[in-house]
Formats: sequence, C-alpha cells, structure tokens
Amino acid sequence: MTPVSRTALVSPDRIPGWTERFAAAHGALRCDQNDDGVLLTAADGATAVLRPPWPADGRPGRGATALERLASLAAQSRTVAVVLVRRGGYAVGLCRDGEVLVSKSGSRYIQSRTAAGGWSQQRFARRRANQADAMLEVVAGHAARILRPQPPEPGTGAGTRTETGIGTGIGAVAAKGTGTGSGTGQDSGPPPGTAEYLVLGGDRELSRLLLAEPRATFLSVLPQLRFLDVADPKTAVLKQAARNLRAVRIDVTDPPSRLR
Repeated sequence: MTPVSRTALVSPDRIPGWTERFAAAHGALRCDQNDDGVLLTAADGATAVLRPPWPADGRPGRGATALERLASLAAQSRTVAVVLVRRGGYAVGLCRDGEVLVSKSGSRYIQSRTAAGGWSQQRFARRRANQADAMLEVVAGHAARILRPQPPEPGTGAGTRTETGIGTGIGAVAAKGTGTGSGTGQDSGPPPGTAEYLVLGGDRELSRLLLAEPRATFLSVLPQLRFLDVADPKTAVLKQAARNLRAVRIDVTDPPSRLR
C-alpha cells in the first residue's frame, strides 16, 4: 500500500508543541537537516518533513537545534507581494508578519465557455480572450501601483508607499523602510515596504500571462514562493494567505505498520 501523507501548516511559535505531540504519538524522534528543511523520523517509522516558508537568503534562523533554527527563520519579518487571479476575480496585496499592509481586490466578468461550434465558438473564444486580457491589464495596473518599489522621498532616502480607500476597508496605509526585523533571532533585511518575494495563486495560466503584462514585468525579478491554489480570490482569501505565508509546511507520512 502507498504510505498515507498529509500536510499541515503550522505557525512558527507552535512548532515546539507540534513536535512534542508528534513524538508522543509516534515515539522518540531522530532529527536530520536536509535540502528540504528538517526531517523527523519517529521510532514507529512515521516521518515528518518541515519546510520553512522561505529561504535563508543570508539571514539564517538562530537556535541550538535544527528545529529552533527553522522556527526562527519562519518567524522573521519578510515582505511578500501576493497576486491571486482567476477568471472573474483578483486580489493583490503586500503582506508582512501575517498581515496585509495594502491591497486591492475586485471582480471582472469573463464569459463562460460555450459548447457551440463553428463561427459561434470562435466568436465566443475571442470575446472570452479579450475579457481575460482586459482583466489582466487591470490587475497589472493595481500591482504596479501597490507592489512596485517606490523611489526615495527627497531628502529622506526612504521610499514610501501609500494606498487609500482601495476596497479592503483598511483606509490609508503607509509602509516606510526602517531596515529592522522583529521577533527572536531576526536579522535586518530590506525596508518593510519592499517586496522580497512573489506569491502567485489562483489560475496558473493567467498568472503566467500576468507576468508578461508590461506593467507587471517588474514582478518577474522577485523569487517566487509556493503557488497558492485558491478558488475565489477576494479580500478574505488574501488575508488568510497572508497569515499562512509565515507557516511552516509539514508533510507527515504514516508509519508502515498503519498500512496493513
């Protein structure tokens, strides 16, 4: 039988408790660090692979053990540009520390597929493609306004991004660079308003086409984190994505004894 695997997303502060419960259920643990993150192998044969949400990029986590260093890395303040898009809806946001700093979400009508053939099918296909192109232009515009790094303010050397009244109820938000991290074991990184990574989600083909839009090509230079499978891009989904960005991904495989 194929081993049964399941995935959990666990916040950095809950990693010690999760590890204790895993050991209580499966026995003593052996801990090994590998390219994926940290591998826990229990006495009964169960395994758990813990993966950090982002690479160290010169700011490794701190701690006496591999698990402590992984949790410390996940707890670091990293700023992530998130773009969720599907046919009919989108959400764009700049996220940090589990929060959405600034965002824009909305909907655009895109005609459903038709079963008609011949000229009717071609006409509907062209109309559908044009509607998708129009939506991507809108999303690219929002991304450029919200996510593109801003030039320094005269005499300050620090960029400021402010977005007011953009459909999320957060009013005006300004992200100013301070050059400092927060939490235990944090190393200084880029200013909080500067995106370090890109997370795409929703429809993979539309996401690919979005990066080809002239106003969104600046996103292509950002390292991409795990793609998010979301069915309905909207503000609530974006907020949940922001909370999950810092989570440690844990893939658990049951012991062989449970396969009999």
